[in-house]
Amino acid sequence: MTPQVSVVIPLYQKERYIGRTLGSVLAQTFDDFEVVVLDNACTDGSAAVVRSFDDPRVRLERNPATIPAPANFRRAVELARAPLVKVLSADDLIYPTALAEQVVVLDADPGLPLVSCRHDLVDDDDRVISHDRALRSRDLVGRQDTATVIRRIVRHRGSPLGVPGNMLFRRTAYDAAGGFPDNAYALDIGLAARLVEHGGFYGLPRTLSAFRLATGSVTSTAFRRNIGLQHQFLRELRARHRDVIRRRDVAVGLLREPLTTTRQRLMAAASTDPSSRRHRWLRATVDPRAGVRG
Repeated sequence: MTPQVSVVIPLYQKERYIGRTLGSVLAQTFDDFEVVVLDNACTDGSAAVVRSFDDPRVRLERNPATIPAPANFRRAVELARAPLVKVLSADDLIYPTALAEQVVVLDADPGLPLVSCRHDLVDDDDRVISHDRALRSRDLVGRQDTATVIRRIVRHRGSPLGVPGNMLFRRTAYDAAGGFPDNAYALDIGLAARLVEHGGFYGLPRTLSAFRLATGSVTSTAFRRNIGLQHQFLRELRARHRDVIRRRDVAVGLLREPLTTTRQRLMAAASTDPSSRRHRWLRATVDPRAGVRG
């Protein structure tokens, strides 16, 4: 029978983390789901870790050759069978009630294309670097219309709606929106911006997932490139929504950009050896609560 939810996991060279990611999905309180893991021609032991899970809900697929991340994410969704889809990076986690809480929101509003939540940032050892990220403004909590969300994205200059693992979306809306963009940096916010054009947005003010700042991750090693791709995404968004975005939104975003960039640099720098003094200092700088609660 067709499951209600597909959790799709694009996988590339994540042997160290994929077991924990899969374990977090299989620990959900909601159980009407499938897990589709798309092996992007990994050369490490990632696929063997996936095969070690003896659960009929887990399906491992493989690309014959490695393809770029945007194409791999799109291919992963193509393999999904369910009407509701969550795309989860192969080193991230979802907390036990994530699917249950988000499915309720979409079931209650058939015209809603997307629900998101907050997330924690965690290090290699699953220790929290920063708590309760995303959806930090009132106009992103609860049911919001397209114009409100687009303006907030421009004002934020980052990804205020969360990372892919935060989101659960309707497959019909995804297909109508054209799927993931080609911009590798904007896979999360780019898709979300497309989806909200097809019925708005719901922000669930609950922390239901964890985004990993892995040691040596792209987040830390390709910072300048990512900033350039971020600017490209914002230019394209403004061009597509000239009737919605106001000069004030752009001005607020430009004024905020130094703060957003500084926080991104700190979080990128925190993706170091969790046992190092540098990591502990940066962790406390990004979120002072992490030293107590993490």
